[in-house]
Amino acid sequence: MSITTHLSTDEIFGLFRQYVIPNYRRYPVVLVRGEGVEVWDSEGKRYLDLFPGWGCNLLGHCPVPVVTAVQEQLTRLIHVPNTWFTEAQGHWAKALSERSFHGMAFFCNSGAEANEAAIKLTRLHQGPGRYKIIVFEGGFHGRTMGSLSATAQPKYHEGLHPLLPGFSYCPYGDLEAVRQRIDGETAAIMIEPIQGEGGVVLPPNGFLQGLRALADEHQLLLIFDEVQSGCGRTGEWFAYQNFEVVPDIMTLAKALCGGLPGGAMLARKEIAPSLRAGMHASTFGGNPIAAVAGLAAIEMIETQGLLERAKALGNLFLERLRDLAQRCSIVREVRGVGLMIGVELVADGTPVVNECLRRGLLINCTHGTVIRLLPAMTMTDDQVYEGCDILCRVIEEYAQGGLETKVEA
Repeated sequence: MSITTHLSTDEIFGLFRQYVIPNYRRYPVVLVRGEGVEVWDSEGKRYLDLFPGWGCNLLGHCPVPVVTAVQEQLTRLIHVPNTWFTEAQGHWAKALSERSFHGMAFFCNSGAEANEAAIKLTRLHQGPGRYKIIVFEGGFHGRTMGSLSATAQPKYHEGLHPLLPGFSYCPYGDLEAVRQRIDGETAAIMIEPIQGEGGVVLPPNGFLQGLRALADEHQLLLIFDEVQSGCGRTGEWFAYQNFEVVPDIMTLAKALCGGLPGGAMLARKEIAPSLRAGMHASTFGGNPIAAVAGLAAIEMIETQGLLERAKALGNLFLERLRDLAQRCSIVREVRGVGLMIGVELVADGTPVVNECLRRGLLINCTHGTVIRLLPAMTMTDDQVYEGCDILCRVIEEYAQGGLETKVEA
């Protein structure tokens, strides 16, 4: 006898109220199916999704090559611990290494876990007395205690003190501030090359290059958190390749496995062995399902030419949205690289998100005023036009004081 039954939308809401901890602000929508860049709710309404899976679904919902690879793997081997070798994990590590800086991989399940691994590796490699890591205001590195301590946003720290010591917060883009924070206990600099949750903030010209130079001068590790920007999001395999600055350690997750849970830390081969046996682990990290999904995602991107497609789609979005900015004073700035796009408003973005939801468009607002789009690289031009048309109309109406819709999240 099945323990599940088909419930009405209201009954599902009731199930959550009774049994699920309410630590998320949820929109009053039950999603039941997704295909490409479209999803449908329990009432049959269709939505165009410009923020699929919180950025995890870079290949769209249920990409066929990933689904096929996972289905086949499920019949052979679902999970074994990392006390054994599996072929797929080895191929996955090789594929990521060859497309980045030829490092070695540690696999986990999420971006926060990958960043925890980077923090541990930093301390182990640099040795006693060197434990401080310089991080940046507006950055976001996760919600576990180490990655949370590295997140220089006080709103995420409320009620959780004391945090892990050793993190020094600097203004993003201020190279001189970084220089002044370096002392004999400093071990690393950790940064999102493009800030995501912080508002899709791009680095000033020369900033990342300057960090690389400071790291080299003071024997620091340079860590790039590419949880959001990596895996093809910017039109390059990794965002750092847009800036020609190579990190010592890089963290990945979100789009890594085509929509399934998966995370990774890559480290230069001279550094990686410091994460010696017994010092760190992840029970499900690099499991056969995640590994074949990650490999299928890489193969899909390459066989379908999706890196170039991401650049073309990004340009199409930026063209349409910058045209909006020219005629609509409520838009302060439009910025982005590839399919990582931010539309900064001079007012709260929540009404725009709510009204877009009502009209069948899923987007996100971050940092209060930034409409954040992380679209799939499998979109058609017509879907870009449809999404931009809805978003632009809503923002224009907002600017004219015409939005009244409220959706309780």
